[in-house]
Amino acid sequence: MTTAPTHQAGRPARLNWRIRLRRDRSLILMTLPAVVLLLVFNYAPLFGLITAFQEYDPLVGVWNSPLAGFDQFERLFGDPLFWGAVRNTLYLSFVQLILFFPIPIALALLLNSVLSQRIRNFIQSVVYLPHFFSWVLAITIFQQMLGGAGALNHFLRNNDIGTWDIMTNPDTFALLVTAQVIWKEAGWGIIVFLAALAAINTDLYEAAAADGAGPWRRLWHITLPGLRGVIVLLLVLRLGNALSVGFEQFLIQRNAVGHDAADVLDTFSFYYGIATGDYSYGAAAGLFKSVISLLLIWGANKLAHAFGEDGLYRK
Repeated sequence: MTTAPTHQAGRPARLNWRIRLRRDRSLILMTLPAVVLLLVFNYAPLFGLITAFQEYDPLVGVWNSPLAGFDQFERLFGDPLFWGAVRNTLYLSFVQLILFFPIPIALALLLNSVLSQRIRNFIQSVVYLPHFFSWVLAITIFQQMLGGAGALNHFLRNNDIGTWDIMTNPDTFALLVTAQVIWKEAGWGIIVFLAALAAINTDLYEAAAADGAGPWRRLWHITLPGLRGVIVLLLVLRLGNALSVGFEQFLIQRNAVGHDAADVLDTFSFYYGIATGDYSYGAAAGLFKSVISLLLIWGANKLAHAFGEDGLYRK
């Protein structure tokens, strides 16, 4: 007498959740601190969004502060300083997208072409290092190089050329902060692209070379298609994070170039919300930024689907 199979042929049996928990307990314990940090610093503060619809008074707390409806948003949308911050945010995000986003891809391709593992490791260490610098240190280095008393102006004065204080020029501020981001973060950004390059089947390169394809044709027909999925995914994430161009970087340099050039949505919420004690106003600006960011990432993901890529998620 034969017994009925407990599962379909060719398909493994579904493990009990207790067995899976016991099997993966080490991984769960490793991720637990990151999950706790995410809950404490990213999800718990969402409760404070209710203050955007109140006349929040920290002395009486959230529960006892009077409701104001959409009054804070009416103030916000009628404030020219707010729209100036929105304009700066979008402009700086566009400049960084055009100038910064391709740099990690190019660096990854160049590093991948280096045959010596020792040289590759040395270059990787050098380009990774600025990521671990704080923005205070990074901007100090730029100040020492490009500031009024920096190395560049010292060279210009010694050669009777004149001076050019880039660090206080509002007209070139967008290029300055983009250069700072490239120097600090481009090396760190190549990690994902190097992993994607390592996943490309090397047999494809050998077959293409045997068919007479040169380096540029192999790059165009093998390497870039192999990176396309990762590029689209990071582009979707970048567009979803377009309104977060940086807080500390702009906070440090705001006094040097003026608020007209350096105010973005994050610094606007701080200076005109938290710093003045108008917490509800700052929360309204933060909620506006979050909603627009959500719409951007949804639209970018839909665009990725239209081009045949998975994007961030797919139903």
